[in-house]
Amino acid sequence: MNVEPQMAGYSKQTIVEGLLFASVEPVSAGKLARAAEMMENEVVEVVSLLNEQYEKEGRAFRVLKISGGYQFRTLPELADYIRSLGRQIAAHRLSPAALQTLSIVAYRQPIGRAEIEKIRGVHVQGVLRTLLERKLITVCGRAPVLGRPLLYGTTPEFLRYFGLPDLSHLPRESELEVILGEVGADSKFLDSDGDEGNEELGDQQVLM
Repeated sequence: MNVEPQMAGYSKQTIVEGLLFASVEPVSAGKLARAAEMMENEVVEVVSLLNEQYEKEGRAFRVLKISGGYQFRTLPELADYIRSLGRQIAAHRLSPAALQTLSIVAYRQPIGRAEIEKIRGVHVQGVLRTLLERKLITVCGRAPVLGRPLLYGTTPEFLRYFGLPDLSHLPRESELEVILGEVGADSKFLDSDGDEGNEELGDQQVLM
């Protein structure tokens, strides 16, 4: 399909591309459509055309569907080159303990701290605080049992960071911890969860 130029003199592809470059967060098709003054189905088609163009030209990035919106992402095949810039030195990463806990929350949500600790066999107060601070998990309710303990679930930031359109695209549970570990090795998140249990941190403190 030939994309007709807009009144401003720019093609629909250029406009959508500019909007995506200007956003640090994934942008929904509806929001792009309103900003570009086109229909949502046109936005979807334009994104497809852009990706075809990038692939044909051998570009280093694509527009991916992330957390209900569209966002530019570099090709995973270039990860080694990106790491060679030394970004991993300045990067903050999650510890194995945090990655394991995040894996449990992703597949068992909503889930309480006691159940996570039963699965892992260790205290996770500090780990949960780290994941909450990084906005990878959130409090999503309370369990209907004595004491009404807090329940945790993943967030849109979890989807954005790991490049998932939605939770239905999670890999098999047996594969997730491996994937989280690979991504976490170059993660921007600080390994600050300590030794998983030295902090006496209750649920109410976790929310602070």
